[in-house]
Amino acid sequence: MTEITSLDDPRVSPYSRLTEAQLRMELEPDKGLFIAESPKVIRVALDAGWEPMSLLCEKKHIEGDARDIIERLSSRVPIFTGSRELLAQLTGYTLTRGVLCAMHRRPFPNLADVLRNTRRVVVIEAVTDTTNIGAIFRSAAALGIDAVLLTRDTCDPLNRRAVRVSMGSVFLVPWTWLDAPISTLHEYDFRTAAMALSDQSIPLDDARLKAEPRLAIIMGTEGDGLPQQTISDADYTVRIPMAHGVDSLNVAAAAAVAFWELCK
Repeated sequence: MTEITSLDDPRVSPYSRLTEAQLRMELEPDKGLFIAESPKVIRVALDAGWEPMSLLCEKKHIEGDARDIIERLSSRVPIFTGSRELLAQLTGYTLTRGVLCAMHRRPFPNLADVLRNTRRVVVIEAVTDTTNIGAIFRSAAALGIDAVLLTRDTCDPLNRRAVRVSMGSVFLVPWTWLDAPISTLHEYDFRTAAMALSDQSIPLDDARLKAEPRLAIIMGTEGDGLPQQTISDADYTVRIPMAHGVDSLNVAAAAAVAFWELCK
């Protein structure tokens, strides 16, 4: 246990100075880091086999919420502590539970491995809000989605806020980046369903959707929705029936509804 007195200490730079882009190390993502915060999320990550680099813990949690984590990691990685006043200087961390863990990223799995033995997957296209990404992952884990695929213009699921909002679900559901066109999923015997408002759309409870042995549900940003090309290329265009003149839901809420209906 090492007590720090300044956030300028280079040993805690992942927590205090490195930006999300610097943590991610886009050219060498398998050498990058991410930050997991709160004891519950850190436990989920460790149980899922993610490797820690160090732990930063507010003093009061050493014999409290983080005690089991410290016992688990004390022989493996450096553990730093500091006063509440010092840690409160960490921009964006003042509302955490006072326990942060810098963890190593992994190489991204290939598409074939992620899709093996899957029936229902979600494709997230161009969703850049970290809260929405975290919420979609949480619903995916809870409601039976087998894997998550993300286009490169979607935000990083290991962004600190996305990890926190997901409550660690990003460590539970297999996921990877989709670098090929979404239509590539046809090569893996998937039919695709674009969630979009359209005159040609079918309702979410249409029996044809549930009958599909392998289905990829495509979700887009709630502002502009999915690109027209994505909708045109999809096997189905699907809408959630609405009431009271409401035309759409937040993408995270829409994803949860779609997962519940199509994974039953």
